Amino acid sequence: MKLSPLIKAIKIGKTFRLPTANEVLKEISLELFPWETVAIMGPSGEGKSTLLNILGTLEPPTSGELILLGQKVTRGSAPLMRNQHIGFIFQSFNLLEDYTVLQNVLMPAFIANKPTATGSFSYKRALTLLESVGLSHRVNHMSQLLSGGEKQRVAIARALCNDPQILLADEPSGNLDRANSFKIFQLLAQAVKDFGKGLIIVTHDKELAKLCDRRFLLSKGSLTELGKEYG
Repeated sequence: MKLSPLIKAIKIGKTFRLPTANEVLKEISLELFPWETVAIMGPSGEGKSTLLNILGTLEPPTSGELILLGQKVTRGSAPLMRNQHIGFIFQSFNLLEDYTVLQNVLMPAFIANKPTATGSFSYKRALTLLESVGLSHRVNHMSQLLSGGEKQRVAIARALCNDPQILLADEPSGNLDRANSFKIFQLLAQAVKDFGKGLIIVTHDKELAKLCDRRFLLSKGSLTELGKEYG
């Protein structure tokens, strides 16, 4: 049985107009399927984060079409589709420093207007996710008091809070050592394997990229699939 793609990007282009016209992405097409991990590599400044933001509906493309779970993304539908179907993990964590670990993990549910009170489904799920990333003992700690590795694990739990089908990670291990980098990837890959999710990860780490099912190189605005021998 042929699987339907979670993400289907069709000839995506992105041009920034200021201060001068700069075409960052040129007719990029890409599909992400359930149970699949995809790595996007490339030099700094080539538009990897821009591409990930477009795939995650955080910003619109200049041209082309984006389809999520069979539905075309429009400016009007983007926020709802993002909240329902996508979980983000950023290199800079993007945690709310003045909130507790638990409050940070619950934030996607709160934004989606789901019940988050003690005993609610989202509350129980948040506690389970924190246990899965080894942070049960940090539930009520303020986020600003955590180490970099702990913050990244909170970010992963937060990304999984609403049980999204699509996970997008922008250099999620950039601030971590080798051992913790692989632990972070294993946590994400396990969610993909266990629940049929799809993961796209932007990374400079060739060894990490080799663990993904498919790998792509973004260079000069074009996306090229790499063979397994690359590295």
